[in-house]
Amino acid sequence: VQLQASGGGVVQTGGSLRLSCVASGRVASLTWYRQAPGEERELVAHVPSASNTQYADFVKGRFTISRDFAKDTVYLQMNNLKPEDTGVYYCRAVSNWKNYWGQGTLVTVSS
Repeated sequence: VQLQASGGGVVQTGGSLRLSCVASGRVASLTWYRQAPGEERELVAHVPSASNTQYADFVKGRFTISRDFAKDTVYLQMNNLKPEDTGVYYCRAVSNWKNYWGQGTLVTVSS
């Protein structure tokens, strides 16, 4: 399985971005992570099924994860962005009990 993430960029505080991650095949679950400079990678949002979404506390109310099963694509709508949201955003997929990672897309939020 290959994952292609896109949608990152530079925005001002309070702005919005929409990230996309396309999987090359069917996957069981899709998750967004992020990694700020000098920090460890952390979970942002997870969508294991159509009716179940999970979020890290620091993005609740601001980010929305959604999944298009027909397109094997996961989206991350990010609103009210803050400088601390800056980092590389990665998508991870699980397929046949194996983990796959995308290449990451850089999000920079300026103050």
